[in-house]
Amino acid sequence: MQIIITIVKALPSDEEPAEPACNQDLIIEIRDIAERQGVLILAHNYQSPEIYQIAERIGDSLELARVAQETDADSILFCGVDFMADTAKILNPQARVLIPDPQARCTMAHMAGEQAAIELRKQYPEAEVVSYVNTTTATKAVSDICCTSANAIEIVESAEADQVIFLPDRNLAAYVSRFTKKEIIPAAGYCYVHDAITRESVDAMQSLHPDALFVAHPECRPDIIDMADAVCSTSGMTRYCRDASASSFIIGTESGMLHRLRSEVVGKKFFSVAGICAPMKQITLEKIKTCLMTGSGEVVLEQNLMDAARAPLERMIEVSKSRQSRSFRTREEIRKGL
Repeated sequence: MQIIITIVKALPSDEEPAEPACNQDLIIEIRDIAERQGVLILAHNYQSPEIYQIAERIGDSLELARVAQETDADSILFCGVDFMADTAKILNPQARVLIPDPQARCTMAHMAGEQAAIELRKQYPEAEVVSYVNTTTATKAVSDICCTSANAIEIVESAEADQVIFLPDRNLAAYVSRFTKKEIIPAAGYCYVHDAITRESVDAMQSLHPDALFVAHPECRPDIIDMADAVCSTSGMTRYCRDASASSFIIGTESGMLHRLRSEVVGKKFFSVAGICAPMKQITLEKIKTCLMTGSGEVVLEQNLMDAARAPLERMIEVSKSRQSRSFRTREEIRKGL
C-alpha cells in the first residue's frame, strides 16, 4: 500500500494562502445534474473547497452517517473515502450510494482489519470490540459497536465489559484511555496525516504565531495531545474556534479543514501543521460529474456482511443520542482526565 505524505510548511508571515480558483461553470453544471436526478451530495470536512460548493451537507463522520441514515433521497453521492460511502450504504441500504473514485481508500482502515479484531477477541474473550468508523465493512461486521472521534470516549464508557479492544487507531485509543478506567487494548493502525505531526512542527508554528491556540485532533500522537490547548473532532474544531476568545489558531488535523474554518469562522486566522490526506483529494469535480452522468462508482456490498455491520453502527448512533458527546476538551480537562 503506497502512502504519500505531504508536509505543509509554516507560513513566514500572518498572510494566509489564497483559496484556489474553482471552476464555477462545472460547479453549476454538477448542481443542476444532481438536482434533476434527486441526488444528495455529502462531503467530508477534508474535501477540497470546490467540493464544498456542490455539497448539500458537509461534516464529520458522525454527522454524515446520521444524514445518510435519515435521508429519504433515492441516491447519495459521497465525497470522501471508501469506508464513508460504505457506511452510508449500510445505514441506508435502499438508497443508491455512489463514490466518485472507488480507489479513494483510507489507509488506516486497511491497517488493522477484521482478522486483527478476531485475533484480539481470541486473546481477550471477555472484551468488547469497539471499531472506529474508519474501518472496513468486514471489520465492522465482527465488532460490538462503532465510534467516531467525536464520540469515542462516550462509546467506550457505554461498554459493559471492563476490557475494550479498540481498532484500528492506536493514537485515538491512547487518547480515549485518558478518560476511562476500562482497559483499552489497541490495534496497531494509525492515520498517517495525524501521526506525522511532530513537536518540532508545532513549536515552529507557535514561534511564528505565539498568540495562536493549538487545536489538535484526537488521532494525533500522545505527545502532540499534551501540547494542545484543546482537542476536538473536525466539526468540534469549528465550534471551539468560533466560541473561543482567541483570534488565531494552529490546527492539528488534515489541512483541508482550514477551508471550512475560514469560511465559517469569519474574522479569525488559521494555520495548519498537518499535510493532506491524499485519498480524500482523489475526489474531483470532473470525477463527480462523470459519476453522476454514468452512474459509475456505485457501492455494492454483500447483504449478509452489510446486515452484520449495520448493528454496531446503529448501536453507536443510539448511544450518541442518549449520551451527549463533548465537542472538545481543554488542556486542563485532558490533564485531569475529565
